[in-house]
Amino acid sequence: MIELGNPAFRRATLALCLGSFMIFANVYLTQPLLPMLAEDFGVSPLLAGWSFTVTTLMLGLSLLVYGPLSDALGRRSIMLITMTGAALTTLALALVREYQALLLLRALQGIFLGGLPAVAIAYMGDEFSKRAVAVAVGLYISGNSLGGIGGRLIGGFVGEWLGWSNAFLVMSGISLVCLLAFALLLPPSQHFSARPVRPRQMLADLLHHLRNPVLLTVYIIGGLNFFIFINQYSYITFVLSDAPYGLSPALLGLLFLTYLTGTIGSTIAGRVALHLGQPRCMALGILILMTGSLVTLLPGLPAIVLGLLINSFGFFFAHSSASSWVSHNAGRAKASASSLYLVFYYLGASSGGFYLHPFWSAAGWSGVVAGSLLVFGLTLGCALWLARQSSPALAAS
Repeated sequence: MIELGNPAFRRATLALCLGSFMIFANVYLTQPLLPMLAEDFGVSPLLAGWSFTVTTLMLGLSLLVYGPLSDALGRRSIMLITMTGAALTTLALALVREYQALLLLRALQGIFLGGLPAVAIAYMGDEFSKRAVAVAVGLYISGNSLGGIGGRLIGGFVGEWLGWSNAFLVMSGISLVCLLAFALLLPPSQHFSARPVRPRQMLADLLHHLRNPVLLTVYIIGGLNFFIFINQYSYITFVLSDAPYGLSPALLGLLFLTYLTGTIGSTIAGRVALHLGQPRCMALGILILMTGSLVTLLPGLPAIVLGLLINSFGFFFAHSSASSWVSHNAGRAKASASSLYLVFYYLGASSGGFYLHPFWSAAGWSGVVAGSLLVFGLTLGCALWLARQSSPALAAS
């Protein structure tokens, strides 16, 4: 097994972090471009948001396939094939001129982008020792947040200077570099045991996980937290691109540097969980999320930025704890269990904008925060229930 701190640990975690960066940079590339896309294609803010929503929706649905498929075909090959498809689709997006074509390609891209998130944590569960997994998952998720930052910065700056199509072109080159480094660095699987592809068994595994109340609770926590967190960013871009702020796409891209605190939160979550237990870490992260959301209501741009910094730390702290908890505690078909967590996670991302839209229409950003707190209150209750259900040994696992 790969142990914490040895050379194989460093190579594997670097590869997975680079892969994670590539995936999530592609996912979030369009988010600072939403006002530009709405103007260039003459579509509404809600329809412009579909350039992000359709990707996360298809990514989430694809996880139902990749997780069980990797139980049969192996983790590494699935990640390499789908990352290649994602890089090629990004290049194709640079050439589109109609919004319908952009949406179709973003949907196809979402299918490819699901490969690595579906099986990366299962790969760690196979190859890493239990203590190493808790730390490696935190580092991997820090790659998620760095990818989110990088994609938005590329989209914002390149989009403002050279146009949105060139943002996709630049991203395709970066994706190719990440893909090559991933292929060279990631160690081959040594402890993977293949299982035949049995669709009936795949369905049985998924139903088994859904019938497990503690796993289902973690799925709900992860899905609903992301349901709110990521869509807060979509709505805040319209707040800050309008008067009195009037921020350009490049400056909106800089706003996502607030994800840096998420990198810190996910990196330390594994170590904190060794002492507090992962369910309590989830609850703590949600409380931090609620605090950050309230801070954004204070007047002025600095307060909004501070609130988003707090939100990002809390979200990724909770998400890292939840992801690692699923990998540790799934009794069988670990890839299926981790994939199902991410199905809830990305379906939450793709639907949260619809939930928040009536709050936005009724009361603007204040309404978005009110709607957010309602959901965070529910996930906080779920995390506290989970902490009570867990034995001391399980809670600290």
